[in-house]
Amino acid sequence: MADSFCPDCKRPTEVVFDHSAGDTVCSECGLVLEAHSIDETSEWRTFANESGDNDPVRVGGPSNPLLADGGLSTVISKPNGSSGDLLNSSLGRWQNRGANPDRSLIQAFKTIATMSDRLGLVATIKDRANEIYKKVEDQKPLRGRNQDAILAACLYIACRQEDKPRTVKEICSVANGATKKEIGRAKEYIVKQLEVEMGQSMEMGTIHAGDFLRRFCSHLGMSHQAVKAAQEAVQKSEELDIRRSPISIAAAVIYIITQLSDDKKLLKDISLATGVAEGTIRNSYKDLHPHASKLVPSWYAKVEDLKNLCSP
Repeated sequence: MADSFCPDCKRPTEVVFDHSAGDTVCSECGLVLEAHSIDETSEWRTFANESGDNDPVRVGGPSNPLLADGGLSTVISKPNGSSGDLLNSSLGRWQNRGANPDRSLIQAFKTIATMSDRLGLVATIKDRANEIYKKVEDQKPLRGRNQDAILAACLYIACRQEDKPRTVKEICSVANGATKKEIGRAKEYIVKQLEVEMGQSMEMGTIHAGDFLRRFCSHLGMSHQAVKAAQEAVQKSEELDIRRSPISIAAAVIYIITQLSDDKKLLKDISLATGVAEGTIRNSYKDLHPHASKLVPSWYAKVEDLKNLCSP
């Protein structure tokens, strides 16, 4: 209850709000001070057909500009949750007769969303992958090609363009069985098709070792100081002429930094966390070892400590 001025009582009195009628009533004389008021508070009534469904949501999903109908088409639900009655109903038969032109697109977008969730990617990358797939699908049908590899390649390109690259092995781990070779071929095909559409070379974004470093360090459970030292070492490595892939350089830098710390990591553990073969890490370490004094920050390790590094 709250206080409000009552014209009959000629003074402020306590009022009662009748929620069913929307009336504000004086508690002393019973005068209706306000009728049919609008309740602006949240309403959590369930509008579901089934009694067991307690979902209070009354709105659909957001519109999708990549779909012909914006993703807001009407779907006839199954009565009482059964499958047989729908096929017998006239409305269900009419719905099945009408072919949805976006059915394949919707399924592709769902698969991309699942892959993105498993990799922990942000929504902007997922949306970019959807756009890439829609462009390729509009330009040339993808029948006969490995659909999972195409979708994985779209996600790989989207990560590159959004400056959040993932390794091919990471993409392959969520690609529903598509191999690295198939994803690589699909990526080349998509890039070629989009370059034909745009009439110019496609910008993929530059990959740096630092793009992968923090994630790799997190997988290994490295300390904050070790991660900071590894980041500085990776930045300095870009000034050197090391002809190795950024992923291999990141793995080799992690190996150097961990060997100088109390919490040393085995080469096989680094290989497992980074997806880089042990032999590749050794070869990259061999290239970086002569420059260890320039790469490792002085606050992290002294010159005497660097001499204790194992010879490549």
